[in-house]
Amino acid sequence: MTEDADRRDAVRRFIADHRDEFVAQLAEWVRIPSVWTDPAHADDTRRSAQWLADALRATGFPTVEVWTAPSGAPAVFAEWPPEDPSAPVVLVYGHHDVQPVDPVEAWTFAPFEPAVVDGPDGEWLLGRGASDDKGQMVCHLLGLRANLAASGRRTPPVTLRMLVEGEEESGSPTFPELLRTHRDRLAPDLIVVSDSGMYARGVVSVCLGMRGLTDCQIDVHGPDVDLHSGVFGGAVPNPLTVLTHILAGLHDDRGRVTLPGFYDAVRPLSDRERELFARLPFDEKAWLADAASRATAGEEGFSTLERVWARPTCEIHGIWGGYTGPGHKTIIPTDAHAKVSFRLVADQDPAAVQEAFRRYVAQHTPPGIETQVTFFGPGVRPYLVPLDHPAVQAISRSLSAAFDGAEVLFTREGGSGPEADISEILGAPLVFLGVAFPTDRFHAPDEHAEISLLLRGAEAIAYLWDDLAAHRAEIVRRAGS
Repeated sequence: MTEDADRRDAVRRFIADHRDEFVAQLAEWVRIPSVWTDPAHADDTRRSAQWLADALRATGFPTVEVWTAPSGAPAVFAEWPPEDPSAPVVLVYGHHDVQPVDPVEAWTFAPFEPAVVDGPDGEWLLGRGASDDKGQMVCHLLGLRANLAASGRRTPPVTLRMLVEGEEESGSPTFPELLRTHRDRLAPDLIVVSDSGMYARGVVSVCLGMRGLTDCQIDVHGPDVDLHSGVFGGAVPNPLTVLTHILAGLHDDRGRVTLPGFYDAVRPLSDRERELFARLPFDEKAWLADAASRATAGEEGFSTLERVWARPTCEIHGIWGGYTGPGHKTIIPTDAHAKVSFRLVADQDPAAVQEAFRRYVAQHTPPGIETQVTFFGPGVRPYLVPLDHPAVQAISRSLSAAFDGAEVLFTREGGSGPEADISEILGAPLVFLGVAFPTDRFHAPDEHAEISLLLRGAEAIAYLWDDLAAHRAEIVRRAGS
């Protein structure tokens, strides 16, 4: 056997020998209901942070601290330096808070009483947080232990730092401030996020980016009182009519957003990226069934996956005003309202989109009508790591080795997260290593994790640190640029 094959064999043996310990450890953590968004569970979330701190110390991290975010949410920091002081500095990011479990009656098992059961493709660990994100964090503990056991080293091959926050499921409102406060302590060459997933069962994949988001409410005011439509209708402007015209004008007949300049900064999809997306096994009929929809729609010239991963969108989420009770009430209403959001892609700036939308609404506001657009915060910026980044290639090689030489494909996420803030504040590129399936039901009743996938993830992590250390010069060079 080659040296690499010997190392893989040692890693797999270690993980297999410690499988039951891994499952028991994760179950113990899942049992803690760390729902930070619910004030009733604030102490549980602090207990969850302390549990992780103790687990990191037991793994061997010489420095472990619990930091308090400005919101009060506890974050856990750990650091383990290598023998080689020139090794790259890698920061692992994740979170230990979990989503609320309401409606609890929709669960077929108790969300904080974890159990191992037989799933259709292997054993599952049941429980809120088993997949998102406690399972993925425990993978890092097992993967590091396997790396050390297989190599015979007493320290990791990279400077390994971990930061596991406690308010991610609340939108990370004060996490950027925590990052700025501790920027000098974190100071990574590379950030590895383990809070994402793979495309599907049987498809080994790496996520390359997340879309951004900005959302708002439009308030339209007309007459100061509701008016009789027979006496005043057709002679004064109707706020609901004005609002529906504003909303209807947001898209053209090709499905494109009409805001002037909306696409100016959009980074186009490369031919290589489109080819890679097209190689993913996508069943449009099954996707529509999951969506409980009967047809696809959107921007012309792009596939469904390209639309939800790599193209910006505008969506209307709610519209209300006037009389909506039983029977009829023939009025010109005084007010109308709507909620609208924009998903953004690489190089788009939420602030620029907000300003463009305000101008659009103002330009479509007729005399006699007042409009106000209120955005819910500064928005979330999109994030995209280049396909050719050496850390992406290292993750791809590590996953391929863990999955017996499987081809690694590439995806993006249609949703949004704090990745752009993390990367900018810490001044380092960010890459994704996620080991969850879309069917894990995170954020939904009956969340679970497939144990075999988590173990494969731990194996990939065990290989990753050596790969990054071997490509130190490339990693540090790309961090500097």
